Amino acid sequence: MITLSRNDTSVVGRWWWTVDRWTLGAVLVIMALGILMTMAASPPAAERIGAESFHFVRRQLMFLPLALGVLLVASMASPRMVRRVALLVFAASVVGLIGTYVIGTEIKGARRWLSLPGFGTLQPSEFVKPSLVVISAWLFAQKKLNPSFPGYLLATVLFLFVMGLLVGQPDLGMTIVVAAVWSAQFFLAGMPVWVVGFGAIGAMVSMVGAYLAFPHVQSRIDRFIYPDSGDNYQVTMSLDAFGSGGLFGRGPGEGTVKALLPDAHTDFVMAVAGEEFGLITCLFIVALFVFVVLRSLARSMKETSLFIMLAASGLAIQFGLQAAINFASTIQLMPAKGMTLPFISYGGSSAISVALAVGMLLALTRERAGLGEAA
Repeated sequence: MITLSRNDTSVVGRWWWTVDRWTLGAVLVIMALGILMTMAASPPAAERIGAESFHFVRRQLMFLPLALGVLLVASMASPRMVRRVALLVFAASVVGLIGTYVIGTEIKGARRWLSLPGFGTLQPSEFVKPSLVVISAWLFAQKKLNPSFPGYLLATVLFLFVMGLLVGQPDLGMTIVVAAVWSAQFFLAGMPVWVVGFGAIGAMVSMVGAYLAFPHVQSRIDRFIYPDSGDNYQVTMSLDAFGSGGLFGRGPGEGTVKALLPDAHTDFVMAVAGEEFGLITCLFIVALFVFVVLRSLARSMKETSLFIMLAASGLAIQFGLQAAINFASTIQLMPAKGMTLPFISYGGSSAISVALAVGMLLALTRERAGLGEAA
């Protein structure tokens, strides 16, 4: 058995005694549950496309070890290295986003994916989310340290540029997540009151504009407000699955909703969890996400570096908000939105991008007494 002494000055030794092991442990449990849920939910989806039953399971078992490696390597980085990696990832992601307009694969009327040989489809917007969080945090922090530096302006320009690319795909769900996290960071950085007012007005105008401009957005909102106005098949089946599962579920493999829901292994994976494993298991999954977010926020607020505080807070909020949207959509607390549940829903781009985000979050919230940002 390998043990690491507190006097171990190696990279791994310093990492082990400074990383938040509680958060790391909770994330590993979530990833393990993701494997379990992919095995439970994906076989019918694979059979519907003519593949063998464990097609998605095998692919997820390929993605998750890669994601775990990305998470662990990223968590060993210094804050300075986190900034550099974020900049590189952001640049590559923006190129990828632009590429979706030219060579993107269209799925369900949206061009959000690039086809890569040997990998399948890659969604560049998944990688824009965490990288924009870190870059914006640095720009906001630099503005506070040097009032003459146009940090707010540069952060706003980058934000609006990314918003334009996302809306054009269109990907309104991703747009909402990015906008909410960026706004939260700006608020923590000391957003002027007049900007708060204009931002609130802009958000309302944007929501009305999206409702009027995009038929699929209008349809989802109308079906949410007036359930009898259209097809609510997936949400109805999801709610029935939770009711059928009760407190303790019908048992692994005993559920039927996964054979009826097209997105049972992605957007509606919690419906399968509710039916087969019950409400108690679902609440445990929710508790894991809440624990990761709250503990990360608590650690970030203790930071003396404004950049670390803003970046870590933004990454934690992003992680929690994505999960909250998935949970809320599944039980009809908000209009249905195609948002994966981090590490639990099937998806290679999602798993690796979330792993990068959590890895950077762990790197930024490591204990650094006397080590500074370069540690």
